[in-house]
Amino acid sequence: MKSAAAAMGDYDRGVVDSTYDWLPERHLGVAATLAHADELIEQISDLLFEYHTQSDGVFCLREVPAGPVSRTVVDRVAPIPRKVPLLVADALVALRAALEHALFAEVEFADGAPLDEKAAQLVEMPASHAYEKFEKWKKNRVRHGPLSLRAGSELLRRVAGLQPFQRPAEPQMHPLARLVLHTNHAKHRTPVVTTVRLAAMYRDDQVLRSIEDLPKQPEKPLCVGDVIAETPIGTKVPVTLFPTIGINRPRTDRWPVLMQELDEISQWVRCQALPRLITGSEPPQPPLPARYEISVGHEDERRAVVAGSLTSAASRYKRRLSAASARINLVEHLGQIYDFPNGQQVSAWLAHLTDEEVLGKISALKQNHNYDPRVMRHNAEVLARLRDEILNSPHENKPADEQWT
Repeated sequence: MKSAAAAMGDYDRGVVDSTYDWLPERHLGVAATLAHADELIEQISDLLFEYHTQSDGVFCLREVPAGPVSRTVVDRVAPIPRKVPLLVADALVALRAALEHALFAEVEFADGAPLDEKAAQLVEMPASHAYEKFEKWKKNRVRHGPLSLRAGSELLRRVAGLQPFQRPAEPQMHPLARLVLHTNHAKHRTPVVTTVRLAAMYRDDQVLRSIEDLPKQPEKPLCVGDVIAETPIGTKVPVTLFPTIGINRPRTDRWPVLMQELDEISQWVRCQALPRLITGSEPPQPPLPARYEISVGHEDERRAVVAGSLTSAASRYKRRLSAASARINLVEHLGQIYDFPNGQQVSAWLAHLTDEEVLGKISALKQNHNYDPRVMRHNAEVLARLRDEILNSPHENKPADEQWT
C-alpha cells in the first residue's frame, strides 16, 4: 500500500485511480480544450519568467533632490513582449470555448438530435449579473430555442447555477463575468492590455510576519516619472520591491495581477463550471486534468486524459518564481556563516537542484521574528549542513557558463 505522501505525489502528477466515469464520451474533447488553454498559460509564464529575471531588471530608478527630500523616481520600465497579451487573449478565448462547447454538446444530447440552424444560434452561455437579465435571456429562447434550454429544464437549472448573479455582493467579480468581459473586449474592441505595476514594497528594516503584512500598493500601471518614495536628503533606506504584470479589466481602472487573474478563471472553469454543467451536481472527483498530451493522437483518449496532470501552469509558475527567489536567499543565508563556499561552488550546486529541491532546502530554515536563540541555533545547523553538502558536491568545479544565474 502506498504511503499518504506518495499518494499525494501521484495525485499532483495526475496519476489517479479513475477512469473519469463522470465524464461522458461526448465531453472528452473539453479536456483537450483545457489542455490547450493550459499550454497557452505555460507559454505566458515562460515569457513572464524571462521578463522578471532579465539582467537589467523590470524597471530602473533614480534619485531626484527636491528641497529637503530625495524622491525615488521611475526612470525606465522594460517593455513587455507583445506576445504576452496576445497569448492571454488566446488562453481566455480557449477557456470560454470549453464552456460553450460543453453546453452545446449537452443541449444536443438532451434534445436527442442535431439542432436546426435557428436553434443552434441561440445556444450560448449567458453571463447575467442580475436575475432579471437571466429571465430576459430565457424568454428570448422560448420560441426558437432548443427544448433543453426552456423554462423548467434540468440543463437550464445548471446554467442558472453558474451565473454571476449567484454572487449578489459583487457579481462583476464572478469568474464567468470576468471571463466574458475579457473575451468580448479582446475579440471586438482592443487586444488585452497588460502593464508593469508595483505589487508590494517594504523597508528592509521592517519585520514582516507574512505576505498579508505587506503594505498595499495602488493597483495602477507603473510609469516613467512616477515617484514611489521620498526620504530626507542624505538618508538611505533599503527597500525590497515586488514588480508584477497586471491586466486591465476592460471598462474599469482595475489592474489585477495577470497570472492570478488567469489562474482564478481557469480554476473555476475546470474545477467548478464544467463539472457542474456536465453532471448537474457538486464537482465529482477527481477534477479534470489541467493538461494531458494533445500533441499526439491517442487510440484511447480517456486513458490519455487519466494520465494527465492536475498541476496547472499557473501553479508551476508560482513554484518557479518561489524557487528563483529561494536560490538568491540561500546564497545570502550561506554568506552569513563561517567557511562559506565561494560563489562558483554555490552556483554549481544550485544549478543541479530542481526547483522542488531548492524549495525543500530553504523550507528547513525557520523565520525568527523575535531573535529566539533556539531558532538561531536551528538555522545555523541547517546552514552548516548545506555548506557541507556544497563542499562535498561533485559539481562544485563546473565551468562558470554552466552555472545558474
